[in-house]
Amino acid sequence: MKEAFYEKAQAEYAKMLGRFCRIVIDELPDEPLTNVKGEKAEEAVRAAEGERILRRCEGYVVACDVRGKEMSSEAFAEKLGSLMSGGSSTLTFVIGGSLGLSAGVLGRADLRLSLSRMTLPHRLFRIVLLEQIFRAFKIMHGETYHK
Repeated sequence: MKEAFYEKAQAEYAKMLGRFCRIVIDELPDEPLTNVKGEKAEEAVRAAEGERILRRCEGYVVACDVRGKEMSSEAFAEKLGSLMSGGSSTLTFVIGGSLGLSAGVLGRADLRLSLSRMTLPHRLFRIVLLEQIFRAFKIMHGETYHK
């Protein structure tokens, strides 16, 4: 898909979410792959990306992980509502790089969330996540978007 599609969709969801919350989308560049190949090189890249991610994590951290917990849209809305009513005013959603999230980020996460067992491109995944967050707010407010 064209880059403009993702940018437009992201901007649209960010605008719609602005009615419910303050949203910041902070995309970190991928860590450069070294000339070294293999599992050790991949772990080093994940660790370096993880350190940069952890410096930006605030509040309740949700790591998006294919091996994480799956929820219905209603359960996700209930979880977000519970967090907010319980005093969690800052939520950080983390989408990993192409090699996944480091053990440090997964360990820091308060929730490991799976939106799908399928692999999605990062830009598309971000749109799906934004849509589900928007859907959750609509559900929490008793609005009909989720039907």
